[in-house]
Amino acid sequence: MKLTLYSERALNSKTIWLLTLFLALFSLSATGQEVQESPEATQGVSNTRLDRYGDFLKQEVVLGKIPGAVSLVTRKNKIVHSEAYGFMSLEEKSPMSKDGIFHIMSMTKPIVSVAFMMLYEEGHFQLTDPVSKYLPQFKNLKVATDASQGLDGPTEDIQSQVTIHQLLSHTAGFSHGLGGTQLDKEIMQALYFEPQKNIEDRVNTLIDLPLIGQPGAQWYYSAAPDVLSLLIEKFSGMNTAEFLQERIFDPLGMRDTGYNVAKKNQKRWVPVHNYNEAGKMVNSEQQLPVEGNTVYGGTHGLFSTAADYMTFCQMLLNQGSWKGRQYLSPKTLEIMTINQVGNLYQAPGQGFGLGFGVTTDLAASKSAGSVGQYYWGGAYCTYFFIDPEEELIALLMTQVQPYNDYYSTVMRQFVYQAIID
Repeated sequence: MKLTLYSERALNSKTIWLLTLFLALFSLSATGQEVQESPEATQGVSNTRLDRYGDFLKQEVVLGKIPGAVSLVTRKNKIVHSEAYGFMSLEEKSPMSKDGIFHIMSMTKPIVSVAFMMLYEEGHFQLTDPVSKYLPQFKNLKVATDASQGLDGPTEDIQSQVTIHQLLSHTAGFSHGLGGTQLDKEIMQALYFEPQKNIEDRVNTLIDLPLIGQPGAQWYYSAAPDVLSLLIEKFSGMNTAEFLQERIFDPLGMRDTGYNVAKKNQKRWVPVHNYNEAGKMVNSEQQLPVEGNTVYGGTHGLFSTAADYMTFCQMLLNQGSWKGRQYLSPKTLEIMTINQVGNLYQAPGQGFGLGFGVTTDLAASKSAGSVGQYYWGGAYCTYFFIDPEEELIALLMTQVQPYNDYYSTVMRQFVYQAIID
């Protein structure tokens, strides 16, 4: 009996010990398997999943669809992705550099809009003010009634004065020359292919051309930010290049951003590319000048790097603050990044604020993202978005014409799928 009892106790002890060892080994194995299968993450962003984006961009270079690119993503104030791909110049076969200097084209517009709203905060104007209050030449504008006839077509008087709010929201009735009508083509020719001495000359050219619609009646992508640039000069007493340098670029440390590229930095300039007649990606025959520029536009004209523009975006994401300095009030940014145009903006699920496109309905947008995301891009295929809800910023810089929105859409797709928290 004692032997039996001892054996039972020994058996029970041994069984318990083996069971404990098995459970411990299973736990270690399971934990090890979980760590192995779970991708390494930074700030809740999977590095493995972001590699899909990198692989895609590498493949686009190999296929000759883009010459090269710089991609930069931050989340919660930390860089989670920073890569350069392909070439700065296909002609020279120079490898793309993370500090490459790009024509950011219409990504100039958000910077100039922010600068302009700094002056709003100082009380220089009201958003509802007519522009003619400050620029009298805006009083007697004309509106085309048949855009297909171009500049020689019939016109009518404006029914109401263009307001500052309409300039910021692209509802004033001006054109950028991109709409495809005969009037658009002739507006583009007059604004961008005829010589202009300075921003005042370009704005005076703009207002000598008929509007494409009555002020406030439509959203139409336009050269209105050039008028903002002229107003910056009027309110501040500085030209726009000086104002941006003093109030934004120098304080933020945006050393490579401006309307001209210093000679010492021109080796980092990234030329624009396009497809030739044979369908091959090549350096464009025509390149915009990198120095000697005197038209300090609000529509386009700035050069920048991915790092510089990311700093600007990070300041916006941080409610207008960067390293202890407040550039804009959070309340000012709030009105800039909400839909200000009702249903005039035609992209599904999107609206337009004061200088930014904004996402208003995620389901209608048919893409990953967040309501409240704001964004824009540039004519040479540069893109950015800022997502306050996810504390997320993504930038993609390349230099390809003509513009298409494909890489902006794909950037969102790959960046959002990498979020795992």
